[in-house]
Amino acid sequence: MQIEWIAVDWGTTNLRVWIMDAQGNVVDRLASDKGMGVLGKADFEPALLELINPYLSDNRRTPVLCCGMVGARQGWSEAAYVPVPCTPAGVGHAIKVETRDTRLSVYILPGLSQAQPADVMRGEETQIAGYLAQHPNFDGVLCLPGTHSKWAHISASEVVSFKTYMTGEIFAILSSGSVLRHSLDSTGWDNDAYVAAVDHSYARPQSIAGDLFSIRAQDLLTGVNSAKSRATLSGTLIGLELAAARPYWLGQQVVLIGADKMVEIYQTALNHLGALVACHSGEDVTVAGLRAAYGMFKEKVS
Repeated sequence: MQIEWIAVDWGTTNLRVWIMDAQGNVVDRLASDKGMGVLGKADFEPALLELINPYLSDNRRTPVLCCGMVGARQGWSEAAYVPVPCTPAGVGHAIKVETRDTRLSVYILPGLSQAQPADVMRGEETQIAGYLAQHPNFDGVLCLPGTHSKWAHISASEVVSFKTYMTGEIFAILSSGSVLRHSLDSTGWDNDAYVAAVDHSYARPQSIAGDLFSIRAQDLLTGVNSAKSRATLSGTLIGLELAAARPYWLGQQVVLIGADKMVEIYQTALNHLGALVACHSGEDVTVAGLRAAYGMFKEKVS
């Protein structure tokens, strides 16, 4: 099996790896739970080798192209942010990481930054680059829902501006560390309750603090199904995000990029509010973004 290079998406929680051939095809997919959040600086190389060692050759340095939190200040090596407006950062701003293993040639792609209002992203810029590689004439808005949802305005192949919403992290905190944890189930879903909560929160974002406690109160007074409570919390927070992000998506072409379930939840809310959206797999565009960056890398070193 001829391996050309290795693509890596290294987040806070997970490490994802794609083994690539010379034609840019994925030969194998590998993953571990050794994300940036559980590693010290000396642990990154061993964690990577644990996955990719069988694919390395003693006769050459295999290029490894990384994106994500691996380039954060707390990561393997810091890759400075590139300010917007700009094309999604590629190898021109990548940093080379010194490794003990001579079979590796590791590069980390940078994230993007915005001065006003202050904002940053790491990893999502590679997904944006991947989507633009597949849709080079796209002008509109990309939404990348997740722990920290990103909304990015794209024009003339550049990220013009973007905004981050901590919706996913707030949901995790409230569902596990607040009084609401007593009313939520880890599984189950009530779509009607979700849509109703999106409607209410979108129309009345100022009532968020009281609406959140009502979820607990309704459970205490009526014994409401915990799946309904969970969907109501999700709808309340996403409705709040969509109210704040309205300048990004209202009247715009919106593309959702991410994990299937998360994309479906946002699509339901946006469609209900009258927006037309298209959906794309987060993994597909991540690989496409790393593939595009590797193409530039080959041109640079040739």
